[in-house]
Amino acid sequence: MEKKFLSGNEAAARGAWEAGVHVATAYPGTPSTEILENVAKFKEVYAQWSPNEKTAFEVALGASIAGARAMVSMKHVGLNVAADPLFSASYTGVNGGFVIISADDPGMHSSQNEQDNRRYAKFAKIPLIEPSDSQEVHDFIKEAFEISEKFDTPVLFRLTTRISHSKGIVEVEDRKEIPLKEYKKIPEKYIILPAHAKKRHYFVEERTLKLKEYANTTPLNKIEWGDRKLGIITSGISYVHAREIFPDASFLKLGFSWPFPEKLLKEFLNGVERAIIIEENEPFLEEEIKFLGYNIEGKKFIPLVDELSPEVIRKGVLKEELERLPDGKGVKRPPQLCPGCPHIGIFYNLWRLRATVTGDIGCYTLGALPPYNAMDTTICMGAAVTNAHGFDVARGWDFTKKTVAVIGDSTFVHSGITGLADIVYNKGNSTVIILDNRITAMTGHQFHPGSGKNAKGEETKTLDFEKLAKAIGVDKVYHVDPHKLRETRKILREAMSTPEPVVVLSERPCALLPEERKKAKQRPKKVVIKDKCKGEKCMGCIKLGCPAISLRDGKAYIEPLLCVGCDLCQQVCPFDAIVEEGENV
Repeated sequence: MEKKFLSGNEAAARGAWEAGVHVATAYPGTPSTEILENVAKFKEVYAQWSPNEKTAFEVALGASIAGARAMVSMKHVGLNVAADPLFSASYTGVNGGFVIISADDPGMHSSQNEQDNRRYAKFAKIPLIEPSDSQEVHDFIKEAFEISEKFDTPVLFRLTTRISHSKGIVEVEDRKEIPLKEYKKIPEKYIILPAHAKKRHYFVEERTLKLKEYANTTPLNKIEWGDRKLGIITSGISYVHAREIFPDASFLKLGFSWPFPEKLLKEFLNGVERAIIIEENEPFLEEEIKFLGYNIEGKKFIPLVDELSPEVIRKGVLKEELERLPDGKGVKRPPQLCPGCPHIGIFYNLWRLRATVTGDIGCYTLGALPPYNAMDTTICMGAAVTNAHGFDVARGWDFTKKTVAVIGDSTFVHSGITGLADIVYNKGNSTVIILDNRITAMTGHQFHPGSGKNAKGEETKTLDFEKLAKAIGVDKVYHVDPHKLRETRKILREAMSTPEPVVVLSERPCALLPEERKKAKQRPKKVVIKDKCKGEKCMGCIKLGCPAISLRDGKAYIEPLLCVGCDLCQQVCPFDAIVEEGENV
């Protein structure tokens, strides 16, 4: 065996490869993104980024039915998008093993909600597997494919941010080549007509009973006997935190946490004097245990919200506060768009135009924060477009305050296209700004259909947003370079005053793309002529929101380490106080 230092996401990719996975699909979303990025490195695996999670799920399910071992990965809210095929897949079952990875985000480090996707397993009546560290991720995912094929079921494999992004030593093995299973045409299994589905529901219930028995014997669930005065029932990362606070306690550690192992629970409870449940977020285990008739407490000690930690357990169970170091004197800085970001020009102009802006999920959500405050809503992927239409049909449209939707290129492909079709079909008149920076920027530069490359980095056809918009029925499509502030503002004003659907394509690559960073190094930095700068009396460049610009001694100052040499600050300075470094003034 070879040992590697892997994150949970890297371990999931490696374990799936060792398990003989043939097809892997995903849509990028923190904390799940690196799973497919690492799977794509293995030449034996077909890997693809899909336009959204539903598409990714259905491709992987199709591959499974065709006989391949298949895996789909996404963040927790992505499973909401894929919920439709998820519930049907529970009825159809599988052919080749099919594993669904949901990476949940307790604490909402990069998410719009804190849902606990363990509930999806019970709702869809499919097995739930929860590893606690990178080694278990690697080992358990191989077992997940075996369980999937043994019980003819999709398997929900739940990670959390702390597991996905933490690293540990993992013992790895060679790939096990799994031949494609024979494909047989079975309409009553794979065609979910009502008459077929009715019979398949009986199959699902019979399968659940078998899985309940398996839950009591699988090595993924185990009792770790210690001091029998205290027994702790837990799963996933909660086990690691609880073990740190109670190293001597007895543990019922659940790696296969649904269906719930009732017999194993009885054995454990008979062996301890007192038992508590420690779990992050929802009382999933607690509800199962109380349903079985055992009044074991959990949420009495552990809060429902935010990420679990040893400190939270210590405070909740032991009522102890950790001694904290005194607060430092560092200044807290809110998140900001990057220097030279193409979104700066759009949000600066929308602020100037006092537009009502419905926003979406991506880097550009930062447009809601100061200094722009240029966003009114952010709900979910694609909702910018449909929310804008909702605003217009509810409040009417006029020439002075038209609603504008702002959506990224990847997000538009994900779920904005249908919203645009909805506007056109229902005779709406919203303006939709597609922030096309050629990449899925927020999650670390993954390709999408508008990027011209696939998950393997191979050249492919590039989606043409203008042709797409016109095919939907949008007659007016504008192109703007958001770094040309006056031209952009003129076009936005014109679009907002047009009584019909309008698409504005804001086209400039992400400032952090390698080729853009190379260009930035070649451009001269900008500097401030102090004698010309009016400082606090003006604040024009500060209102631009560039993190390279600040006030120092009452005057504007541009930090050379952050400056990328764009000329946005020069464009907004009314006193010509900003020039290129080395320029003769």
